Amino acid sequence: MDTAITEVRSSTESTGDVDVSVVIPCLNEAAGIASVVAEAQAGLRAAGLDGEVIVVDNASDDDSAALAREAGATVVTEGRRGYGSAYLAGLASVRGRYIVMVDADGTYPLDRIGEFVDRLRSGADMVLGSRFKGTIEPGAMPWPNRYVGNPLLTGMLNLLFRSSVSDAHCGLRAVRREVLPELQLSATGMEFASEMVIKAGKRRMRIEEVPTGYRVRIGQSKLARFSDAWRHVRFMLVYSPAFLFVLPGGVAAGAGLVGLIVLGAMRHLSDNWTGVSVAFAMLTILGLGIIQLGLFARTYAVIYLGEHDVRLEHGWRRFRLEHGLALSCVTLLVGAAITFASFFDGIKDPRLGILGLALVAVAFQGAFASFFLSILGLSEHAILRRGRA
Repeated sequence: MDTAITEVRSSTESTGDVDVSVVIPCLNEAAGIASVVAEAQAGLRAAGLDGEVIVVDNASDDDSAALAREAGATVVTEGRRGYGSAYLAGLASVRGRYIVMVDADGTYPLDRIGEFVDRLRSGADMVLGSRFKGTIEPGAMPWPNRYVGNPLLTGMLNLLFRSSVSDAHCGLRAVRREVLPELQLSATGMEFASEMVIKAGKRRMRIEEVPTGYRVRIGQSKLARFSDAWRHVRFMLVYSPAFLFVLPGGVAAGAGLVGLIVLGAMRHLSDNWTGVSVAFAMLTILGLGIIQLGLFARTYAVIYLGEHDVRLEHGWRRFRLEHGLALSCVTLLVGAAITFASFFDGIKDPRLGILGLALVAVAFQGAFASFFLSILGLSEHAILRRGRA
């Protein structure tokens, strides 16, 4: 064992790049970290790969760091606890052209490192392990995680971001180092696993899967089933403005506007429909506000977070502040005309007037939204520069 460790370590002592960096985040994994490091080294040797093993000690309270170092790994320290924080520190320290990422609990066999690297060499940008296409040992994954949690979270990710992966949260994966700057990873918690897949999909990167086994972990689990699941869900919703904002906002605004028009056109209703009209007006304004918030969020993500949205950037080139103001003026005139007409329609119930006032409110809402988007759009030249780079 000592000779084998020396062989792997000697390949990492040069100042140049190596073939593969195996990155292992570690928090209080003294029971298994040495064996995981040894298994990673064995996987590199079996594949004939020149590599390094990096263990990121995430402020462990036990001897994990010392044991990893003794086993031959390079130890990086990250004091901010968090799955993503540990990986961000590890990824900043790698020298390998290809990066294999694996948990420190011994759940993933590492005898197929070569296959992950071969997929990257063949053109894949990211390779995910798939426990559901491989073999899950009895007792390795609790049934709520296996039959409810993981399938639902992966299905939600596939639905929102049009991915086609079978195990989005597998702890064994590989990525080309050259794509990391484009991914711009930043999540600090368990949602880091979702962030990788989401951003790779948004950037049209090539994602492949390799079946992998899944074993009973060594030591005590650190997962918090419900809070970690919520972090994944929250992250997916925030990164999907169309689902979180545009869809519910569009339904609310459409239902409210249709309700206002129908009630305004029905002249023979009793006078007790005023409250319903007010509710429809509020629904319309609220729905359009939600849509605007989604548009603001998406614009901010494209300009300041490095996201890509072809339709949004195309819209910037075709629609200007003046277009938004012109549309708002037309809406304002129509709303004012309807409001004025409601004083002479001979109906006591102000349903028609409520429709007009709602359109006036929408007009002002649209005008201020146009100004705000114009302010954000002042950084459009930065987007164009990035596109030419």
